Amino acid sequence: MISFTVDQDASTLWFHPHPEGETASQVYKGLAGLMYIDDENSDSLNLPDNYGKDDIPLIVQDKSFDSDNQIDYETDFYSDGTQGDTLLVNGTINPYIEVNSRWMRYRIISGSNSRNFTFSLKDNQPFYQIASDGGLLNSSTKLTSLTLSPGERAEILVDTNDYKNGDTLKLLANNTVALTMKINKNKSNTTFEPSKKLNSIKDIDTENLDKLDRQKIDLKGMSHMVSINNKQFDADRIDLYKRVNTQEVWEVNNISGMMGGMIHPFHIHGVQFQIISRNGQLPQANERGWKDTVLVNPEETVELLVEFDHEGVFMYHCHILEHEEYGMMGQMEIK
Repeated sequence: MISFTVDQDASTLWFHPHPEGETASQVYKGLAGLMYIDDENSDSLNLPDNYGKDDIPLIVQDKSFDSDNQIDYETDFYSDGTQGDTLLVNGTINPYIEVNSRWMRYRIISGSNSRNFTFSLKDNQPFYQIASDGGLLNSSTKLTSLTLSPGERAEILVDTNDYKNGDTLKLLANNTVALTMKINKNKSNTTFEPSKKLNSIKDIDTENLDKLDRQKIDLKGMSHMVSINNKQFDADRIDLYKRVNTQEVWEVNNISGMMGGMIHPFHIHGVQFQIISRNGQLPQANERGWKDTVLVNPEETVELLVEFDHEGVFMYHCHILEHEEYGMMGQMEIK
């Protein structure tokens, strides 16, 4: 029995095991789960919240199956990120849902070991992102596509008002159908307006960032040669020491080598952060909420405003799970 105090804003979270050397295989084989957190603010917004009806989780993964329709991680294994040839949503191939409401809320978890997913609606119809990893955005962002790297989450709203009874609407992941929505005679289930205020996240005080301590994080390598700050993981070593109730600016660099470079989704346990910039440019509106995972592209520098709110020892790592296994991970103590 494990008990803990929930001390976090409303958000969509996922959890999975973290045994050293076994994380990638266990997640690939399905050992992961989903957690919703609600709070007074989210309850007051009149967002779709009828689980399984207009509030739907979508855990998106890719896997391969052998001739007996069994997952065979050892055969599929690839040192720079195992990828499958079959798209699964909530463990199902080609799922569909009967839609009886105007607004549909989808909580998307990018649960692949290493594959990015770009989500869109067929025929390039718009949708609205309302939340990222750490919870609700200040207001919704209208999008026609959304890319999530492994470990990232997003909540989106799809408006079916212009579809007739008997129509279908398809959500795509990398141009493959992830979910078919079969439209029934829909009725309004909420008074949601896209311009509605959702949260009250303070803007980053850019004028005072220079007063904060800085932490440099260099992500390097491929396959078994990966590292963070030129070191590989050692369970007996604390790599960073931070003071509770403080903030820092983290400069996360994805440094390519002689063999080229690849993406590194960077994930920090036990904290939330805001994206300050990507290569010196402000992040897009849908990346301005609280997050715990950020996609860092090759030769990209991402600056983060990191808050240390809780004491403890926490990991930070690349969320390509095979990279994590090869040591692209460190430990941080907050006290």
